[in-house]
Amino acid sequence: MKQELRVIISGGGTGGHIFPAVSIANALKAQHPEADILFVGAENRMEMQRVPAAGYEIKGLPICGFNRKQPWKNIQVMFKILKSRRLAKKIIRDFRPMVAVGVGGYASGPTLDMAGSMGIPTLIQEQNSYAGVTNKLLAKKACKICVAYEGMERFFPKEKLLLTGNPVRQGLRDSSVTREEALKAFGLSPDKKTLLIIGGSLGAGTLNESVLSQLRFIADSGIQVIWQTGGFYIQSIRKRLEVTGTPDNLFVTDFIASMEQAYAAADLVVSRAGASSISELCLLGKPSILVPSPNVAEDHQTKNAMALADKQAALHVKDADAVTQLIPLAIETITQPALLTQLSKNCRTMAYEYAADTIAGEVYKLAVEYRDKQS
Repeated sequence: MKQELRVIISGGGTGGHIFPAVSIANALKAQHPEADILFVGAENRMEMQRVPAAGYEIKGLPICGFNRKQPWKNIQVMFKILKSRRLAKKIIRDFRPMVAVGVGGYASGPTLDMAGSMGIPTLIQEQNSYAGVTNKLLAKKACKICVAYEGMERFFPKEKLLLTGNPVRQGLRDSSVTREEALKAFGLSPDKKTLLIIGGSLGAGTLNESVLSQLRFIADSGIQVIWQTGGFYIQSIRKRLEVTGTPDNLFVTDFIASMEQAYAAADLVVSRAGASSISELCLLGKPSILVPSPNVAEDHQTKNAMALADKQAALHVKDADAVTQLIPLAIETITQPALLTQLSKNCRTMAYEYAADTIAGEVYKLAVEYRDKQS
């Protein structure tokens, strides 16, 4: 009979943190079916729904980020941090993990800090090319730091680093959907080039405005477009399209349930530069135009995008320039087969196909070392 394996995985807030976390958990379960995995997230954030939907238990902390625009509200934030630390300590005592994994997001701070203070080995999974403040602080106690980009010794102790890449959703890696099947699912033509525009799990206002400002250009382009608006924006966009009309070659949806189909259909992808999105594009070898969000800590999406653009693995458009430049550039790019091939080839060289499996192996090593010391 195999000995038990207990693992805490903490973090979330966006799909970019949640998808890697679930992928690591799935890889652990595949390698060690006996593993007992508990997630710790932030109350009222999307992980509280997404993680149970993936089949895992999750505990919530009342943690939130600092309010930089209204500093006086941070007194309440400090109380939430103190309460979250107490709750994290209780969760760790009750669950008795052998290792704690942090994937970024508010909850990972108090959870991994308390775990480290209690002698539990910790592993950080840093998705971005520019490390966040929380992970830089947690690195002092971390046993292992798994990163997706080279040169991360700028932020972390070199001896703790392991270049693994970012885990992606298993369905993407294992998908067998053909381009023809995918286009049929969207009701699109197999004879036209297809542009996919996605703004992340919550949508992106700039990308949406870029499309709305260029509807006539899209209608006359000779290509077809799949446009994911995000649920937050869909109602206002539908009202505007009622006035302007929707081009016949534009497929509009608030949410794409099967990203496997969307990626398979696409000849070129327009995306924000979140770490998970970039990892998926590299794994699939999808040519892309990246429009970094300016509303993220330390402007890390720009640094993510430039890590690819500097290697001719993606094109880059600034958020401030997107409304006027993005759609014309996308339509020009998608009609250049040689450029698409170059972007595809170069981004594939930056892919790490088995990132989740590699990280799961490191998690298991730390857990076994801890368990052996306790026995």
